[in-house]
Amino acid sequence: MSNSSDNYPLDNQNNSDNTEPSNNIENSVSEIDLKYKNKTEVAKGGILGLFIGLAVIVPGVSGSAVAIIFKMYEKLLYAIGNIFKKFKKCFKFLFPVLLGVVGGFVLGFFGVQALLNIIPFIIICLFAGLMFGAYPAVTDQIKGTKPNAKYMTLFIIGLIIPILISVISVYGNVAQQVLNNLKFYHYIIFVFIGFLIAITQLVPGLSATALLMSFGYFTPLMNSVSLTNFKENPTIFIVYACLIVGFVIGLLTTSKGLSYMLNRHKTSTFYCISGLSLGSIVTMFFNPEVMSIYSSWGAGGSMLCDIIVGIIVFIVGIVLSYLFVRYER
Repeated sequence: MSNSSDNYPLDNQNNSDNTEPSNNIENSVSEIDLKYKNKTEVAKGGILGLFIGLAVIVPGVSGSAVAIIFKMYEKLLYAIGNIFKKFKKCFKFLFPVLLGVVGGFVLGFFGVQALLNIIPFIIICLFAGLMFGAYPAVTDQIKGTKPNAKYMTLFIIGLIIPILISVISVYGNVAQQVLNNLKFYHYIIFVFIGFLIAITQLVPGLSATALLMSFGYFTPLMNSVSLTNFKENPTIFIVYACLIVGFVIGLLTTSKGLSYMLNRHKTSTFYCISGLSLGSIVTMFFNPEVMSIYSSWGAGGSMLCDIIVGIIVFIVGIVLSYLFVRYER
């Protein structure tokens, strides 16, 4: 199987940040080949979308981190950012991803969410192991570069951001919001939240779930998807529409911004992404959902069994994803 990593060279090691002349940026981006070479690459696009869909449900899961593993991150950014300019080319690339997103969201909502209600800590450990085992794929992007004060500062900032969001969601005493009897300004807020969710889908390490929890909207939105609620509160569809509008705007603007950063400051960007990715793994064990699990242990839950099985599946997840990273290398 051919490796597409040659299309995404690391920064020149003699140049600390691989800054290119501005008039070469569009040319370098336009050279990205979005064609799938074989069915395996199409399947990767679907799997990538699957993890993007799951990321909305499972705290800490990052679809964009999977894109880095598959060597599809810059392709994904380019396809989203140029969907209107080069619709046919970009849509062909994005179609398997979109199918995966739908499948991932459905699987996450009806499958993973159900498992999270039965064996929550074990499922979280499995996904955390998968993300931790894949972490070397992110650090591969900065391998060979010499850390300096600037790079380490960006790494630390990236590490702190997802942890800070989790701290706010856990200790911020954010009340659960309601989705009925809304005022006009609420719909503006939902557009903004949709915009932020789009950022979490494109920036590795940021969690849409943790973000929604910090605003107090995660549980209300998850519970809103029911026929009963649709009949009792039809204005929920306006909420969904506002979220979608903000999400689309966020995808288009963020993809353009990230493509620019990767073309001008690739090493710096990936140092920050490395911090974000590591921080997101930490937050999988520190968020309102998992804190409720810890509380149940104190109330007589099966703590020992959960921890033992959790450690086992965590290790299994690490091994499986790391073997896949090795295979991709």
